[in-house]
Amino acid sequence: MTRFVTKLAAATAAFALASVPGLASAQTTQAVDEKTGPVSFANVASVRIGNPGSLITETQRSPLTPGQSKLSPDRTVVPRDDGERTTFGKKWDINLGRYGAQSPYPAGIASRDHNVLAALQQTTVPTAVAESNYALIDNGHGGAKPADNTVLVLEGAKSAVDCSSPSKATSSTSVAKIWVRDETGALKPSGASGVDVKGLKLGPPSIVQNENVSKDKTTSDLTVSRVTAFDQLIRQDGWRSGDVTKAAGWKLDIVTHVRDAAGKDLREARTSIVLGGVSCAIPRNFVAKPAGGTGPGAAPEQPSVPGTVPAGGIPPQAADSTRTVVGLGLLGGGIVIGAAAMLLYRRRKPVPVREK
Repeated sequence: MTRFVTKLAAATAAFALASVPGLASAQTTQAVDEKTGPVSFANVASVRIGNPGSLITETQRSPLTPGQSKLSPDRTVVPRDDGERTTFGKKWDINLGRYGAQSPYPAGIASRDHNVLAALQQTTVPTAVAESNYALIDNGHGGAKPADNTVLVLEGAKSAVDCSSPSKATSSTSVAKIWVRDETGALKPSGASGVDVKGLKLGPPSIVQNENVSKDKTTSDLTVSRVTAFDQLIRQDGWRSGDVTKAAGWKLDIVTHVRDAAGKDLREARTSIVLGGVSCAIPRNFVAKPAGGTGPGAAPEQPSVPGTVPAGGIPPQAADSTRTVVGLGLLGGGIVIGAAAMLLYRRRKPVPVREK
């Protein structure tokens, strides 16, 4: 079944009178082509549990005129409500940087807001960036505080893309430090290039009814690597590529060996997570306009006019291969400000969005 995602744009208009007789003329900026023009996307966290269950959080899309779409700082955890938990499971949480009185991070890592945005620069160059701390929490550990249940931390993670031209499109994925809970139960630094761990004390994201799972016998194999290709992103069809495409982010592949108290294998649970997934795309004949700066995530001079569609998902036990996930918040539009400002109000027809 195909879900339809509608983007709503709204703005206010202001009119300025010149100090000399006459009214200054309004200026407009031509929008880029929605289907083939330069575009960027940014997503803080997406999850695929088994096949085809998926949860995709709000995805930012660059506007059609210079501006930016930025994820609200209020999105601090996945899952954030009962609907998302039905899809994701009841055992795992992903913290997205900000926390309250109790930290899920090792001592010394401060609470912070993420910076997740997709932008169309004044030059019409599409850029995107996702910066945050991430913590994977296994509530099945039964620790007294969140930090006792954290099994993986990406400290100072950043992914960015910049499609300046067909020959100069770039992507980068970095992290200050990766922390993993070792066999002794301690959360320790494990470098900054990636992780490949066998036998991690991490249970499944959800429990099957009447399943007699042993917390001590169940383990997971974890691989943390960089996203290097567009198809590695967990996304919807509305999140598109182009003739030239760059992608970045951190990919977590987890295979959980669910066992009972006797050590008997009950099942194998596979989970894929992409943190800070970003991409940009341009046509093969793209030429940037000679204006403003184009650094990854740099705020364009003109503001965006955002609209959003809430995130959501489909649990694997209720899904089939043709169902899709709601969760593509495509934020767009733009206000063009000259000597006078004019209202730009754009409502696009619904477009089909199917999860990839």
